[in-house]
Amino acid sequence: MRILFTGPAAAGHLFPMIPTAQALRAAGHEVLFASAQPLDRLREAGFPIVEIGDGRTIREVFEQSSGDGVRYVNPDMTTDQILDMAARVFARVSRSTVDGLLEAAGGWGADLLVYDSFQASAPLVAAKLKIPSVLQNFGVTSGLEMVRRFAANFTEAYETYGVAGPAEPTALNIVPASLGGDPGGLRMRYLPYNGGGIVPAELLHRGTRPRVVVTLGTVLTELDGVRAIGRLIEAAGSADAEFLLAVGDADLAPLGTLPDNVRPLPWVPLAELLTVSDALVHHGGSGTMLTALQAGLPQLLLPQGADHFANADALTATGAALRSASDDVDAALLTRLVTDPELSRAATTLRAENEALPTPAETVPALEALVASPAMA
Repeated sequence: MRILFTGPAAAGHLFPMIPTAQALRAAGHEVLFASAQPLDRLREAGFPIVEIGDGRTIREVFEQSSGDGVRYVNPDMTTDQILDMAARVFARVSRSTVDGLLEAAGGWGADLLVYDSFQASAPLVAAKLKIPSVLQNFGVTSGLEMVRRFAANFTEAYETYGVAGPAEPTALNIVPASLGGDPGGLRMRYLPYNGGGIVPAELLHRGTRPRVVVTLGTVLTELDGVRAIGRLIEAAGSADAEFLLAVGDADLAPLGTLPDNVRPLPWVPLAELLTVSDALVHHGGSGTMLTALQAGLPQLLLPQGADHFANADALTATGAALRSASDDVDAALLTRLVTDPELSRAATTLRAENEALPTPAETVPALEALVASPAMA
């Protein structure tokens, strides 16, 4: 069987699909990825890739489409408004990928198309070529709803290619039902893929104090720097814990002199860091949140934009997380994060719910069945 994976060229959208692709390849199937520039992060995963699009990155398309630059932090917008805006701008990103994805899927002879909901070209291609498709969700929000939002901003493309509307996919959720996703779809255990990186030897075991990892994902620091954690770093100096600042090569100068218990790190795979940590503070991105869920850790979310607010709503409702505005973080909140037994119990419960779901390997037969019975897809 030949399975074609596709999604926007962003870690938050491509990385959740890597364990699925690895499981299918391990089962003997051929796997190909189709994505636009930049391809570096995807290339590290070890799969063959066909480049689609017109050579522009997501950021370049955003900047050329907007007169006031790329806006990522949206504290004054509702989740519905944020998703509508995302559908408009990512539809522009996807428009140039239609021809390449059609050529890749048709020329390669794809039996199944697995895609991220922000790749607006994928449901068009699945409908045009009449091949089964799987919509792999990347978090708690409904991917099927996003497909509908994108289609409303992709009408010109559907008319150009003579397609009535998006193909109806099978949804593949990677969150427990208590967190959301698309009811009625498949559910699979979340297993993190964070790419490669060097793990300092002293971080292969736990420390003598509670250890808190602080991260802002892969996009926020590029567009907004470390502004979101300025107050947190000040407060950290008064908390009885060790703070690992995992923000890659972001400029730390705006944070001033770091307290003695705050240690900046180079790029280290987040999943490895969390195995020897006690809590995570982050912006609310889906991949970051689910990596901590898989590790069974309490979380503090500082939502900024994108799907952060929806994620914060879903996770705090389970009792496994706290949330705060960036400027309201204080030492008492950080102390509660590492000492509240209710947070720890709820995080352990969520981890168990995730572990009760089928692994990617155990999900392969359900994906194979979609090709054997295309009417189900």
